[in-house]
Amino acid sequence: MLEEIKKYQEKMNKSIKALENEFNSIRAGRANPHVLDKITVEYYGQVTPLQQVGNVSIPEPRMIQIQPWDMSMLKDIEKALLASDIGITPNNDGKIIRLVFPELTEERRKSLTKEVKKKGEQAKVAIRNIRRDAIDHFKKAEKNNDITEDDLKDYESEIQKLTDKYIKDIDTHVENKTKEILTV
Repeated sequence: MLEEIKKYQEKMNKSIKALENEFNSIRAGRANPHVLDKITVEYYGQVTPLQQVGNVSIPEPRMIQIQPWDMSMLKDIEKALLASDIGITPNNDGKIIRLVFPELTEERRKSLTKEVKKKGEQAKVAIRNIRRDAIDHFKKAEKNNDITEDDLKDYESEIQKLTDKYIKDIDTHVENKTKEILTV
């Protein structure tokens, strides 16, 4: 049954990873190349992630610079950025595309922290659902006489410890992202 606990632990890990990816896509006033992760561009008939068609760098704390390897891609990259939901207009000088991140207003910072907390709550719900599934699984095993009542208590306790650990991880992630957003 240890493999079973490991299986549920893996699911909880995936929930944390998904939360981290969500947080990476939230821009907090500083340039972060992860805001480009979901943006794709048509490259020789293939839909390709933006990072694979050019060099993405951060020359200044609030600027992302994209230098395509193929200059004919410049307009396509600019179109993809305009069509995306990052909310920044690209500056194209004919060789390089620059994304300048404006300072966040106080109001925008507060709405971003609410979004971060909401995503944190969704991740906690996912963890609790995994815990519920695990406990249901172990109760069925006990009902089918695959495990003893004492084993069931041990497994429930183990799953609860994992749940508490991952909930604490989520709280830490939310707190760190909130600090990052509120730092001027």
